[in-house]
Amino acid sequence: MTGILLRNEPLAKYTSWRVGGPAEKMYFPEGRNDLIDFLKSLPKQENIYWLGLGSNLLVRDGGIKGTVINTRGRLKEMYLADANKVYVEAGVPCAHVARFCMGLGLTGAEFLAGIPGTMGGALKMNAGAFGGETWNIVSNVEMINVSGDVTKRGIEEFDVAYRSVKGLKGEWFLAVELKLSQGESELSQLKIKSLLEQRGLTQPTNKPTCGSVFKNPPGDYAAKLIESCGLKGFVIGGACVSEKHANFIENTGDATAADIEALIAYIQQQVTQQHDVTLETEVCRVGDKL
Repeated sequence: MTGILLRNEPLAKYTSWRVGGPAEKMYFPEGRNDLIDFLKSLPKQENIYWLGLGSNLLVRDGGIKGTVINTRGRLKEMYLADANKVYVEAGVPCAHVARFCMGLGLTGAEFLAGIPGTMGGALKMNAGAFGGETWNIVSNVEMINVSGDVTKRGIEEFDVAYRSVKGLKGEWFLAVELKLSQGESELSQLKIKSLLEQRGLTQPTNKPTCGSVFKNPPGDYAAKLIESCGLKGFVIGGACVSEKHANFIENTGDATAADIEALIAYIQQQVTQQHDVTLETEVCRVGDKL
């Protein structure tokens, strides 16, 4: 193996919320073949977690027992596979994918510019922004299992819903082939610019957040419900409901994962109490509590 293995590595510096306890083991694969070799070397019962840019993720303060595979700056191959198809490995940031497709004069991936994670994370949760959703442009995916075996799978093999994707247990996204349409680079560039301006105006992009915390309930918006409960600016410990967008929780500087979880629970309680709506979390929670 030619990657980097760290032990008891603090996860706070790898998550966009800047919270989280240590990973028992963290591996940075050098590339696809090294990742395959590393997975083959692990005990079959090993708990494996994947980490990209650390958005949409809450790592609890007790950290993670097992192995975290960190794809940041790794698994970054991306190329034109066919006339309208682009091959992207799981570690490529979504914003890079949007710009790459734009440069090729392909349209349909512009919304990815508004997703602050990697392609692997976007596939896992069917990430969306500005009316676009990841799986609407998926042609097929490559999956990898704990034994390091790679399988190509079609979209019909997954149960895809709003912010939810279910596939075979024990498999993870290694790469994707995106199907796009011919367009004009200049129009895509203008669209991306407009989307990013809109994002900057409406979201706290310069603060430590995870992105949207809650899924939008059917026919409504989580942010609107939270705001109508008077919760903008509400604080528990170092965690605060954003004044800019109520579906974002900011780390004001010294938040713990426990502060954030307590604030999530309080928001859910208030929205249920005042609107009889149960807010479901979009953010993934992993690890142990202290």
